[in-house]
Amino acid sequence: MNVLAIVSFLGFTFLVAIIAWYATRNNDESSADGYFLGGRSLGAITIAGSLLLTNLSAEQIVGLNGQAFSEGILVMAWETLAAIAMIVTAIFLLPRYMRSGITTIPEFIKGRFDQNTKAILSILFLIAFSIVLLPTILYSGSLAFSTMFDLPEVLGKSQGSVITICVWSIGVIGIIYAIFGGLKAVAVSDLVNAVGLLIGGLLIPYFGLKMIGNGSLGGGISELWNANPEKFNLIGDVQSSIPFGTIFTGMMIAQMYYWGTNQSILQRVFGAKSLAEGQKGVMIAAFVKFLIPVIVVLPGVIAWHVFDGNLSDADQAYPQLVKKVLPGAFLGFYAAVLFGAVLSSFNSLLNSCATLFGHDLYKQFFNKNATGKQTVKAGKFFGLIVAALAMFIAPLIANAPDGLFSYIQQALGSLSVPILAVVVMGMVSKKVPAIGAKFVLIGGVIMYLVSLLILSPYFIDSAIETAKASGITDPDQLSLIKAQAYPHFLHVMGILFVINIGIMLIFAAIKPVNEKDYYVPVITDEIDVTPWKHSKLVGILITLLVLSTYLIFR
Repeated sequence: MNVLAIVSFLGFTFLVAIIAWYATRNNDESSADGYFLGGRSLGAITIAGSLLLTNLSAEQIVGLNGQAFSEGILVMAWETLAAIAMIVTAIFLLPRYMRSGITTIPEFIKGRFDQNTKAILSILFLIAFSIVLLPTILYSGSLAFSTMFDLPEVLGKSQGSVITICVWSIGVIGIIYAIFGGLKAVAVSDLVNAVGLLIGGLLIPYFGLKMIGNGSLGGGISELWNANPEKFNLIGDVQSSIPFGTIFTGMMIAQMYYWGTNQSILQRVFGAKSLAEGQKGVMIAAFVKFLIPVIVVLPGVIAWHVFDGNLSDADQAYPQLVKKVLPGAFLGFYAAVLFGAVLSSFNSLLNSCATLFGHDLYKQFFNKNATGKQTVKAGKFFGLIVAALAMFIAPLIANAPDGLFSYIQQALGSLSVPILAVVVMGMVSKKVPAIGAKFVLIGGVIMYLVSLLILSPYFIDSAIETAKASGITDPDQLSLIKAQAYPHFLHVMGILFVINIGIMLIFAAIKPVNEKDYYVPVITDEIDVTPWKHSKLVGILITLLVLSTYLIFR
């Protein structure tokens, strides 16, 4: 990395830090609302930027582009269909959440069911964040930096040592933002980094297409389209990572869990100054989400063309493309932008961990009479523990056989299905008892893990052994047999979601909640809960845009 790149990297990174400090210098971080929700003072633009940067990080950019390198644009479904889930959240879920003035999703579950159900849900969120998401974010970001900027060669150290150094560097800086700055510092830095990421992210396909087109952007688009028609098909077959049928089963369940019940996402919206600002923020993010495949999918297809499909590891496609096409003058800026994206996802999750522990668990199990200041202090201390755990785990993560992004989705499936089922039934049914929700939160996780770790390997191995015993040795045939031997994990999520709903309905029939004990939401007067009058119209327009992509790329 040349001197100009180093200067631009440090300059943009410090600029973000200074802006975040200036915007939050008068914020009261000692109170629970001030630390966990930014004093409920966030506007639509800040919310949109924070939502995008919380979601969009190295594991998303590197992982999805890696899958696009292998399979083409069909993986953009993870991005475009997210917009629909965000619209549903903004129009139907946010009014119910924000009318109650809640800080966390488990707090909503406590009101509908009981404290122990809330505690179980908080623990599941903390497991997902600390064991799966935080280490993966640190690892993928470190892998990207190590590859793009040849850090092993620059530092004269092994790849493993460099990744460990990057992990701890990102982790320590993330701790400073999230633990000591609170939600508002995270959200403000997210907004600045979001602008930088959109600009920097667009530079990669721009220079990549110009390289393909020998200096012509239009020529590059034409050459990429004509030379790789198989990469521009949104309809996945049974052997793809997203078979078309899964869009109607587990895909939307995964999306609704992430955007409609995930604490790290919704905490940004709960910090809105009003319901209308929260809805506008989500809608803005949904529209940008529809456009994001230009940054997180298209470069993967460009990399396929540039490298003739010859990369041993698909997850290296994006870092290698950046290194090849980005001029040195932009390298430091983009490094700072990517660094900010990694930090954003890391510190957003870390802040949510502190919130979940301090607000939901500390006051229930450790100090029932804790003041707001004590709750914040406990949350910060727990956040430090989680950060340290994630930094120890991250270097141990090896390349997943199906790609980094697919690994994340499969791992989170064990939690997303039961959590979404409990939240949905908590809203639509007054009769489901707390014991039914507890059974699903624990049993649903176990059922998914049994399917993923025991049943799926058993049926796939049996099918492959039977095929080989019958004389089938062709790799393509064996791959097809493997894909058909057991339902895709997204189909499994859809099936288990229905089973979990059925279990709670059975509990509702056998042991229904007494009518006198029906949940009556508490309506807060702290927040203006007047809905944004254009939310439904904007939601319909964005949905039509998403559906149009399947008509164009079919």
